[in-house]
Amino acid sequence: MIIIGIDPGTVVTGYGIIDATNPRSHNVIDYGCIRPPRKDKLSQRYRIIFDAICVLLDKHNPTALVVETQYVGKNPQSAIKLGMARGMAILAATLRGIPVFEYTPSKVKLAAVGQGNAKKHQVQNMIKVLLKLAKEPPEDAADALALAICHSNAAHNNWHEKYEM
Repeated sequence: MIIIGIDPGTVVTGYGIIDATNPRSHNVIDYGCIRPPRKDKLSQRYRIIFDAICVLLDKHNPTALVVETQYVGKNPQSAIKLGMARGMAILAATLRGIPVFEYTPSKVKLAAVGQGNAKKHQVQNMIKVLLKLAKEPPEDAADALALAICHSNAAHNNWHEKYEM
């Protein structure tokens, strides 16, 4: 079972791909960040994000793509822009017949760190430990890897279906 987690953003989109065939041990396949030039118009950044995710999906052929649930905070414009970036990942997966799942940030942190209100640095550190990485991954990549781990836990416990979009 190959799972790709996507932590979308218009400036930085994190991704993390794991092989979760063994429920007790996850192997990292790839992780990193997509960074469209800030000077580019939003529409062009969305295209760069979409194209980069398409390349990752075609290269690794995952069995699932995972994103966080959408959150609208104090700035609705930011939420709309983030939602558009999130949509690029969802569209790329859907066009390839890859099921898409979503989990709340607190559920993801609980799965990765053991507490739903964990801070970013705690997620980074625990991802390093869980996946036996040489160094902490960037924040956005760590969040994406945490999403993949969360889905792996759900899939191996057969309660992932209620999180499918």
